[in-house]
Amino acid sequence: MLSNRIKSLPASATLAMAAKARELKNQGVDIIGLSLGEPDFNTPEFIKDAAIQAVKDNYNSYSPVDGYADLKTAICEKFKRDNGLEYQASQIVVSTGAKQSIANVCMVLLDPDDEVLLPAPYWVSYSAIATLAEAKSIIIPSSIEDDFKITPEQLEAAITPKTKLVMFNSPNNPSGTIYTEAEYRALGAVLQKYPDIFILSDEIYEHINYGTPHFSIAAIDELYDRTITVNGVAKAFAMTGWRIGYIGAPEWIAKACNKMQGQITSGANCIAQRATIAAVSAPTSQIQYMVDEFNNRRGLILNLLSKIPGFKLNEPQGAFYVFPDVSSYFGKTIKGKTIENANDFALFLLEEAHVATVTGDAFGNSDCIRISYAASEEDIKTAVERIKNALS
Repeated sequence: MLSNRIKSLPASATLAMAAKARELKNQGVDIIGLSLGEPDFNTPEFIKDAAIQAVKDNYNSYSPVDGYADLKTAICEKFKRDNGLEYQASQIVVSTGAKQSIANVCMVLLDPDDEVLLPAPYWVSYSAIATLAEAKSIIIPSSIEDDFKITPEQLEAAITPKTKLVMFNSPNNPSGTIYTEAEYRALGAVLQKYPDIFILSDEIYEHINYGTPHFSIAAIDELYDRTITVNGVAKAFAMTGWRIGYIGAPEWIAKACNKMQGQITSGANCIAQRATIAAVSAPTSQIQYMVDEFNNRRGLILNLLSKIPGFKLNEPQGAFYVFPDVSSYFGKTIKGKTIENANDFALFLLEEAHVATVTGDAFGNSDCIRISYAASEEDIKTAVERIKNALS
């Protein structure tokens, strides 16, 4: 018999859609995948060179559980340079991807029946990880009309005596929304009244933004001591498969995460850690070419999607996703298939247009679908054309 823990855990919707798309591909169907949040660039040469050098230097032993000392120093310098945050090496824990970083934090902070506030839309794994920690997810909704941002009033209304953690993600996956400094300070003013609530700030997309300055919530002095800043190298440096994430946190939380990780995976991959030193130490100008390309694609996909009737769009300010509201199609029958919700819509696009997207249900918004534009311009043009034809 399987445990209740695994039975209560949903499968990752993004990975499930990618698997379904692969299945069709294997049957010979020409699928365009716009479901995964994965840059289609190669890892920059200077990072690969650092990894090759690490192999030559015989980095092949177990690494320290919380990361190499010189990598943690480099991460501290990155936090200071990019975010104005002062962390000591003892406050840094390096993990096998930012997903593990988030899981560590939830496992060490949450008890059964604690409540976790999730401003929606949120990344699919937040609620699943909270469930694994036996906590309860409380969804704070937003809509495309509000640019997918929650208000301080909504935040305050969601807080109860059981609230233990709130998870913010800016730039946001799936919406591309960025909270400005003023907006974060207004939300922070609410949280200052509740000293027992911790804040997890997922900043994995910080460098992929199109003009709105990135602001870290830990830079609010009154919240620094209870904010955990999560980041990693997957998205901005095209290093998804290298699996390196990290936190900057109050030292006692970092120590607890180190203890938790020591019993589950131990230290992250030694070669990937050495490569990450090169990545986080590099000036952001080294990766600007990728951000510029994503920006071009953002303009392209917004322009093309705006020509499809019934697609309601906002203009994402960061990451590489659009999150259109497609609820105007709900209740309609197209090509003999009735579209009741975003799940049906995403499945229809996969089966009829041969384009893989992800249902917004997985992100806490049942009116939308997520479309990744981390794909070639050719694929974007063809995919949107297929969607348009399937719906016409």
